[in-house]
Amino acid sequence: MTVDTICDPDLPMTTTQFELFGPEFSQFVLPYQCAIATLITKVHILRKGFTHLDRHCPIEHVSARVKSPDSIMAKAQRLRCPLTAADLRQNVRDIAGVRITCGLISDTYRVADLIGDQPDVTVLEVEDYIAKPKSNGYKSLHVSVEIPVFLSDRVVQVPVELQIRTIAMDFWASLEHKIYYKYERSVPRRLLQELTEAADVAHRLDRKMERLHSEVAGLESAVDSDDGPLSLGAIDHDHGDRSQNRCGNPHNAAAGPLVRYPPAGGVDVCRTTTHVT
Repeated sequence: MTVDTICDPDLPMTTTQFELFGPEFSQFVLPYQCAIATLITKVHILRKGFTHLDRHCPIEHVSARVKSPDSIMAKAQRLRCPLTAADLRQNVRDIAGVRITCGLISDTYRVADLIGDQPDVTVLEVEDYIAKPKSNGYKSLHVSVEIPVFLSDRVVQVPVELQIRTIAMDFWASLEHKIYYKYERSVPRRLLQELTEAADVAHRLDRKMERLHSEVAGLESAVDSDDGPLSLGAIDHDHGDRSQNRCGNPHNAAAGPLVRYPPAGGVDVCRTTTHVT
């Protein structure tokens, strides 16, 4: 399937253009749907394991989506990506997305480790917006992974973007998205300032809940003060360069933990692909 149309950033893109794929679109997205189903199964297995052992479960909620044709086209337009199946697979790396909501900040890193350490999961990129939030206050741990999907006639490696965040982060991000949608991205300065302040409040809440959880669990104090550095003695810290261990290793052999907690030095990113988000 090949379409030689090139995305022109000066031309509006409509659903009609994407219908160049016709009935083959369902075939195009099938591997992404299967990859999502595979990852959700992995998450549910992890949750059942914690429940069976009567341990604190770091997973509160999981949801997923496959980008709509309009969203895929919009992303392709920003990337100046040709509308061919091969180019879209190569350049639009977040067609499949899974969002995992956790109770605590430390839970987000733990879940990333648990998924990234599985032998059939290859970690492509980590963008830690918890350690280094975006300028608008957005916080989340983005982990791009690749997993095999076993179709009836072939095995394909499919990229999936994981977004792992706390309940407070998710609440803030949901409200921020609605505000930007309502104002068509032209948000009044006053609201932008209040959103930033709300992000700070959510962050302080996350840190306080981390400390309370640690005290209840009988661990050492997690936070010296609301603005002080986190120090969770019960969490196994890995201060090595795990990006060199893991990236490009499809089986993650002898790889250390995926994400350090607390992260050292801000954003911890490993890349085996170059793409624009």
